[in-house]
Amino acid sequence: MELHILEHRVRVLSVARPGLWLYTHPLIKLLFLPRRSRCAPGFGSADRGWGLCSRSGPGCKFFSLTETPEDYTLMVDEEGFKELPPSEFLQVAEATWLVLNVSSHSGAAVQAAGVTKIARSVIAPLAEHHVSVLMLSTYQTDFILVREQDLSVVIHTLAQEFDIYREVGGEPVPVTRDDSSNGFPRTQHGPSPTVHPIQSPQNRFCVLTLDPETLPAIATTLIDVLFYSHSTPKEAASSSPEPSSITFFAFSLIEGYISIVMDAETQKKFPSDLLLTSSSGELWRMVRIGGQPLGFDECGIVAQIAGPLAAADISAYYISTFNFDHALVPEDGIGSVIEVLQRRQEGLAS
Repeated sequence: MELHILEHRVRVLSVARPGLWLYTHPLIKLLFLPRRSRCAPGFGSADRGWGLCSRSGPGCKFFSLTETPEDYTLMVDEEGFKELPPSEFLQVAEATWLVLNVSSHSGAAVQAAGVTKIARSVIAPLAEHHVSVLMLSTYQTDFILVREQDLSVVIHTLAQEFDIYREVGGEPVPVTRDDSSNGFPRTQHGPSPTVHPIQSPQNRFCVLTLDPETLPAIATTLIDVLFYSHSTPKEAASSSPEPSSITFFAFSLIEGYISIVMDAETQKKFPSDLLLTSSSGELWRMVRIGGQPLGFDECGIVAQIAGPLAAADISAYYISTFNFDHALVPEDGIGSVIEVLQRRQEGLAS
């Protein structure tokens, strides 16, 4: 397997709901005025049968916007970050994050979707070495975000399992352990992981994609859904033991490819002939992780969820946000997922 360290240097931000009006224009600019893209030779993740592309010229190449009951989470590269003015409504995580992507040597698609296939080989070892990670699953592939300052630990931890490449100018350059800084810390026994509560709202979600050339055709609907069609926000899901449904909409435009996660009711607002999904048309249920905001320093949060799902061979998409994490699992398996995760929590708590 290959591990690619992509060129993006990403910032993670939170826009408070009352301040969304201040960011509507720059966000629309990032959504609808991207540079044209070209496929980069030598790079492609076939995780879900799609290659990735590298955009030519300047402009934001990594853009992700996720709406939750609490706020809007943004993951943007340095070019996109420049478009967002500072204000009292904008929180910026201190760290700069690097983006990792796993692909197979053969380019063959891996059967299990999302974090399941990389839980044992990437997420668990990084948790053991106290590396905090964020996850962003898309229709096409899965991105693992690590702090830039942790890169040397990441390389040393994963070098035996992966052929590691760093993307430079769109070309993969091999990385060895010697390329990282010296002083690699030994594995230490840290505090026991915090057991975070989980919830499962009743929404049924779709994971979709869209040909970027047809993005203008859904522009009006997308802008309305993201920025204007809001009733008074529901009470945050964290205050209810089992919310009936929650507000959640995720849009990403990364290296020329679009991924959208929305609930089935919201999907009805969009033209059905433009949004693409898998041939099975599978629907997904959410497991939401965290009773209080998780922060960025704790290690092993993703591993707590991804590990048990991998052991049970359950496919999952995983989306980290500024305050909470979210896993999407097949609708027909939500009961067994909750059972698996509750057993895991009981084991950690005992």
